[in-house]
Amino acid sequence: MRTVELHQPTGRVLVVVCDKGEDPVDAIGDALDRHDLRAGRVTAVGGFQEADVGWFDRRERDYRRIAAREQVEVLSLVGDVASRDGRPSLHVHAVLGRSDGSTLGGHLLSARVWPTLEVIITEVSPELAKRVDPETGLALISGLDH
Repeated sequence: MRTVELHQPTGRVLVVVCDKGEDPVDAIGDALDRHDLRAGRVTAVGGFQEADVGWFDRRERDYRRIAAREQVEVLSLVGDVASRDGRPSLHVHAVLGRSDGSTLGGHLLSARVWPTLEVIITEVSPELAKRVDPETGLALISGLDH
């Protein structure tokens, strides 16, 4: 993984380029820790040699795993970073393209990068925080005034 931190008038921009074989969830999480970035918007494109995405089952209060055991294109990866228990918490969804043009998508649980994943994280208000929602069991952004 390689990272570059840029400083813009509106805040920092962290560029994370994941290498072949890396798990992007771990690599992005490590970069967020290293750069102490706790609130941001995430976008990325690239490819995976395999991936697991999830669909949240509200009855089970857990993700149902959807496996891609083939090379897929990362057509879209979007999400956010917010502070949870004083640490950065990554939440991203992915749309993955298969060789026949079909897609699958969901919450990115894990993957293996191939050949690359180019991630852009744009810092936003550091006051964002996540807390566990008792109804769903999910960590959701809190602290925003209505």
